[in-house]
Amino acid sequence: MDCFAGLDVSIEETAICVVNEAGKVMMTASVPTDPAAIGAVLAPYIRQLRRVGHEAGALSPWLQPGLKDMGLPAVCLETRHVRAAMSAQRNKTDAADALGIAHIMRTGWFRTAHIKTEACYRLRLLLTQRRNLKRKFLDLENTIRHSLKAFGIKLGGIGRGRFDQAVRDAVANDPLSTALMDCMLRARAALWAEYVKLHRLVLQVVARDELCRRFLEIPGVGPVTALTFATAIDDPHRFRRSRDVAAYFGLTGRRWQSGTSIDVQGRISKAGDADVRRTLYEAATVLLTRYKRPDRLKEWGQKLSKAKSHPKACVAVARKLAVIMHAMWKDGTCYEGAPESVPADLVRKLAHHEPRAMSAVL
Repeated sequence: MDCFAGLDVSIEETAICVVNEAGKVMMTASVPTDPAAIGAVLAPYIRQLRRVGHEAGALSPWLQPGLKDMGLPAVCLETRHVRAAMSAQRNKTDAADALGIAHIMRTGWFRTAHIKTEACYRLRLLLTQRRNLKRKFLDLENTIRHSLKAFGIKLGGIGRGRFDQAVRDAVANDPLSTALMDCMLRARAALWAEYVKLHRLVLQVVARDELCRRFLEIPGVGPVTALTFATAIDDPHRFRRSRDVAAYFGLTGRRWQSGTSIDVQGRISKAGDADVRRTLYEAATVLLTRYKRPDRLKEWGQKLSKAKSHPKACVAVARKLAVIMHAMWKDGTCYEGAPESVPADLVRKLAHHEPRAMSAVL
């Protein structure tokens, strides 16, 4: 008789439940979270197991390949489907969650989550840490600006290069404030120096990648947008249609319909990777507001902006960009929306520019 297993994975321990095709519980256990330990517990059922399910999480990129190497038919489940399926259970425990996942495996009511390659996860880590350093740098800079307002000091629109000296000049007559700001400015400089290193590494990766170089031909799409999109997709053939990519990243509208009296069409779903959605929106904004050359996608977006609104037009253009970039990747084609392409030496220049000079394309 076929068996199905559910794993409720946590950092230290994993709850395991095995049920047969009739739904009867065959075995329950709790083992350390390790593919070898899980495989040892499931070894007596290896010939009967049809699916071993676990919810997508932080450990999934490590756990899924390990379970596959142990010969287990492991399936990584989308979190939203698992949460919806088990929302009716009265008590939530690790054992109950493992049982619920086992029944999901038995009934087949689930959607598989894609596990990216290790190289893809490494590039995602690079983008994440670059973004984190940038956010911390801006938080520190804004903290300095805000703290000086208590003394009536308004720095205003001071550029990044003149910020350090402007702060020191503003507090020169106050020894305590001078000491405090000196510590803050040194921390700010250290964050900026490390951010520059990671940003240059991103530019070097993009310069060596043929796909990202083709993405750079699209107006508004910079190196960060190109690499973020490529690492989020990983395998273009997992989408049958290019327009499915827009829904995958939460750029399509939601709908709530029931009977004849309720039919609400809301804003975009905002499902999927928020980083991809944000970078595509920024690329669309650059295309509509800063790109000066003629472009068919730009003209379409500007017409939509006049008919609807600028934010809605940016979302629509971002949705189009996701579809176009996936189609370019899948078909091996280049962008043909503009009569003129990006200069041939753009990629070479990217590796040598400072992040401040790259603000126009990011």
